[in-house]
Amino acid sequence: MGFQTYFSVESLITAGEKKAKEKDIISFDLFDTLLIRRVHDPDLVKLPVARVVSALAEKRGINIGWQNVQDLRDKIEQRQRAEAGEKFDDHEACYPFFMRELLETIFKNEFSEVVLDEVTQYELFMENSMLVPRQQFVEWIRELKEQGKRIFIISDMYLPATHMKVLVEHAGLLDYVEDVISSADTFLAKASGKGYGFIQEKYSLAKDRWIHIGDNSFSDGMRAIEFGIEALIIHDPRENQRKAIVKRHINYSDGRPFWRGRALQQLMAPLEGENCKKTDLYNEGYNFLGVLVGSFVQEIVERCKKNSIGKVFFLSREGWTFKQYWEKAVPFLYPSTDLPDIEYLYVSRMALAGACCAYQGLTKINAGIAFLPSGNRDFRDVCRIFNLETSPFVAHLRDYGLELDSCLSHKHEGYDQENSKKFDAVLGSIAFQDEVKRQALPANQALQLYLEDIGFFEHENVAIVDIGWLGTIPRFFYEAIQHRSDCPKCFGYLFGATRGIPYPTSEKNFIEGIVYDKNRFDLAASTLLYVRDLFEEACRAPFPTLNGYSLTDDGYELDFRETDDEIGRAELQQDSHFEPLQQGIIDSAGRYGAASALLGYSLKDYKPWLNYQLISKLAFPKAAEVANIRHQNHLDDFHGNKKPKADLPKEKKTLWEYSHLQLRYNPFLRTKCFLNHLRERLNS
Repeated sequence: MGFQTYFSVESLITAGEKKAKEKDIISFDLFDTLLIRRVHDPDLVKLPVARVVSALAEKRGINIGWQNVQDLRDKIEQRQRAEAGEKFDDHEACYPFFMRELLETIFKNEFSEVVLDEVTQYELFMENSMLVPRQQFVEWIRELKEQGKRIFIISDMYLPATHMKVLVEHAGLLDYVEDVISSADTFLAKASGKGYGFIQEKYSLAKDRWIHIGDNSFSDGMRAIEFGIEALIIHDPRENQRKAIVKRHINYSDGRPFWRGRALQQLMAPLEGENCKKTDLYNEGYNFLGVLVGSFVQEIVERCKKNSIGKVFFLSREGWTFKQYWEKAVPFLYPSTDLPDIEYLYVSRMALAGACCAYQGLTKINAGIAFLPSGNRDFRDVCRIFNLETSPFVAHLRDYGLELDSCLSHKHEGYDQENSKKFDAVLGSIAFQDEVKRQALPANQALQLYLEDIGFFEHENVAIVDIGWLGTIPRFFYEAIQHRSDCPKCFGYLFGATRGIPYPTSEKNFIEGIVYDKNRFDLAASTLLYVRDLFEEACRAPFPTLNGYSLTDDGYELDFRETDDEIGRAELQQDSHFEPLQQGIIDSAGRYGAASALLGYSLKDYKPWLNYQLISKLAFPKAAEVANIRHQNHLDDFHGNKKPKADLPKEKKTLWEYSHLQLRYNPFLRTKCFLNHLRERLNS
């Protein structure tokens, strides 16, 4: 009797259910049967492990490249297989044996069981990230267990059973099987047929009551039949096609940088039970925004390693998402690296604006920032933004011929250029600045207590991470603490830096845009400017913004904005709308980390693909894509409620501000907007 081959999981299970009625024992092959791999070649999982070994060696002063580590591993494994072949019918290897020899060879006196355990745990971690249980088999195994069948998992694999059980448990199958058997433990494999005999004897199995299911026609099929048990073989053309696509993209990426990002996304694609129906918003978060955020976070880690940064502080509400992404992705990417600690920092423009005035006063450039939004008109708006009481300043303003309501913005009726000159003179008044400092000091003191409480000043170098764009939050933040002798060097990393206002760079303070920076001409990345609000809303934390810092009898407290007014309710509505989008971003983090670790690439490698994505998604999107992810409400806490003059030249509409009908039926609209955008970038 020959074995039977099935070309789909459905057809095999249908036949297996009929045969299982007369059988007591069902055994399954593990790899490519119960579990499929995201990658076409299982040996690719060894590459990030080699990088980890190289990094561990470097920490101990041993210089060996990861390619040399991999070559040495292959040689040791091949030699041990040859030695096993002299004693057994199967040329099998055992992971703990050859990995121990590899690490002892590299680390010599520095070797320890801790190193072996760390490398082993990471290899299993990566294996799990690249393995996906076949959902239909999982459900069938549950049914077989309920029917009282004895279920075994059998694999010809260099991982011993103890290691394989980690994979089986991660797949959710361990509770349903009687045991997991690996050829690495006995050097008796299915390939020679000896493995079946060993299992029969150990577990007292009857051949005529036993079915084996696998994917290999030789070891799972012919050898099982020769041994006298029935065999069912799965040969799934759809799975072969998927692997061929993965192989093609990875092979292309080796010599063509454009395909590196495409290979990344192919490895991140959900499979089997993961591949369930999701909303369009979730898919945009997972496939588009998630990859951008992942590249951003990975590059921040590289900058931290380069600059010996002791701690990373994620600023403002967008930093909440960046921190979550770091926690899920970085363990795959840098498991053996001494990485900086991370912490979410409760800050906002409104909270820091007043605090930054405590020692330097209200600077001319900061006052100018207050008048960037068209809704701000006079000194009352300055006081609102910098959290100042207006009444103590009346006399100071009148000394220079101004009132609280004197128009200071050219965007409003009643503006006189002389008023701006008078206001500049006010800013030069020592008495005026003393009053600003007096009012701002409590907020600054509360901020310092908060920062001391979280150990901010205990580090020499820190990274402060924010979404962007002008760098207002990093600016205010550093200005609030720069007076301290223990102020650390602040490396500001922004998702995008538009640099509309010159940033006060110093030896201890600077910002850099990672995905986009105006100081680097990058036309594709500059399309972020089409829809900056989208990135803010997509990454925003699900709690109210911070209004300020207050001193209390016990120290300090953080004051958060209420959400029961019209603006607060609109923000909650926006959060609810974008919840699937944000969830898609967070869910992509682990997959990004695993895929990028396996490929060995980083932002510079993914940049050509990301540029294509940015252009197609932001500059030339489909009308439906814009309708799906365009924000509905956006809170700008700096923006006042005063109406600018009617004849004020209107800013040019960006593509994402046009109606759905215009986007759908105007064939030249995207090209027109892109040409305008290109002209603006060249002129800037």
